[in-house]
Amino acid sequence: MSTNRRWWGLGVLLLPVLLVSMDVSVLFLAMPQLAKDLDPSPTAALWILDSYSFVIAGILITMGSLGDRIGRRRLLLTGATVFGIGSALAAFAAAPAMLIGARALMGVGGATLLPSSLAIISTMFPDENERSRAIGIWTSAFAGGAAIGPIVGGLLLHHFWWGSVFLINVPVVAILWFTYWLLPADSRSPATDSAPFDFLGVALSVGGIFVAVYAIKHLALGGVDSTTIGVGILGVALLVGFVAHCRRAEHPLVDLGLLRNPRFAVAICTTLAAMMSLAATTYLVNEYLQSVTGRDPLGAALLGIPMAATVCAFSLGSARIVARVGIRRAFTGALLVCAAGMILLQWTGVHHGLWAFLIGTAIAGIGYGTAFSLVSDVAVGSVPPERAGEATGISETSFELSQALGLALLGSLAAVVFERTLRDNGHAFRGTLTDAVATAGADTGFLEAAKSAYVTGMHVALGTAAVILLVMAVVTVVVLPREQNSASEA
Repeated sequence: MSTNRRWWGLGVLLLPVLLVSMDVSVLFLAMPQLAKDLDPSPTAALWILDSYSFVIAGILITMGSLGDRIGRRRLLLTGATVFGIGSALAAFAAAPAMLIGARALMGVGGATLLPSSLAIISTMFPDENERSRAIGIWTSAFAGGAAIGPIVGGLLLHHFWWGSVFLINVPVVAILWFTYWLLPADSRSPATDSAPFDFLGVALSVGGIFVAVYAIKHLALGGVDSTTIGVGILGVALLVGFVAHCRRAEHPLVDLGLLRNPRFAVAICTTLAAMMSLAATTYLVNEYLQSVTGRDPLGAALLGIPMAATVCAFSLGSARIVARVGIRRAFTGALLVCAAGMILLQWTGVHHGLWAFLIGTAIAGIGYGTAFSLVSDVAVGSVPPERAGEATGISETSFELSQALGLALLGSLAAVVFERTLRDNGHAFRGTLTDAVATAGADTGFLEAAKSAYVTGMHVALGTAAVILLVMAVVTVVVLPREQNSASEA
């Protein structure tokens, strides 16, 4: 395969990456308009946001292994088609339940796109330096897509209805089908030819993730009750069974030995910490910009440009950072920079603090861009090319699961503080800030109290995210060995 065709092929692979990464963040901006049209309950609103990521998290490992068996390009095209169908259904959803179902179908398609695209890169670029550069570009597209999603959403919502943020996916899928011939011939893992497919591992992993996630979500929304305890115990039991099965099986779905590598383990934990905070931040600040400060979707989107720019720039520049300071300091520094951005956002308020928002999100973007690029490079570089799908499946599962958990846990924490703060100020109200703005009418006192309560909840959630990032930075310093020579280590 010629050099030029390889790089054109990389451009084709960036299309599904952008689709998956933009889909969650673009929805954050559309939620206020969507809520007015479909009137979902607070629980349904969270499921609209979360169903996509939870489905991806549940089946990513399975799809990574499936691509190693049936062919990465074949899985990529099949998944893109499913993603496009789900997007069309979501765009014209007439009820919250229909939208949740369509989002889940998009999750099934999305779960095939990430591991197959990254696995194709690992075989398309045999040269280590070229592969590292290609992965950096892939990661930049992934991280940048999540950052520019609200900007694209703002432009679409300024001219069209909320369904346009889903419908835009359909022509992108069509372009992928017209250009797939630029990709290399289908590749599979030779090791899977004689190995039986691990159906028990699939059942335990998918069941364990879905059940555990449901328990976490129920805990966040309804507190501790018999359902939370019972479902939580079942989820833990299934996941423990999955781990035990993978340790005993001759051909397991996942080689847990990968997690014995300190770098790989730190990369996965960094993903959990960073993506939880990024998902919660993107969701909460977009609601803040629209419902608290009164900006329209386009105005809110334009304020996200500084963060999008730093995420993209530092995703591409992470290789140079590692060459200077090494893996250990790069991971630690990225986490600390993310935490610094979260701390600066504490200075935002109802009528002030725009400077803190712009500087804080831009600084956080530096950390996110660096961290996510490092994670992808470490995940693929830790295994031989024929097992890239498996390693990518673990990495991206942690990415999507942490994204969903960030919304479920940190988003729910902000909602709980919002309602409690309103109640402490003499306003008994259950619902979202969008509901409060819609029902306030001429009661300016209640409206100001609701906005102030939302900012308080946002501060608590983002402060918690900063603590998680700081703890992970300490863990990174302890777990990773000190590097004697940063250049040679990189």
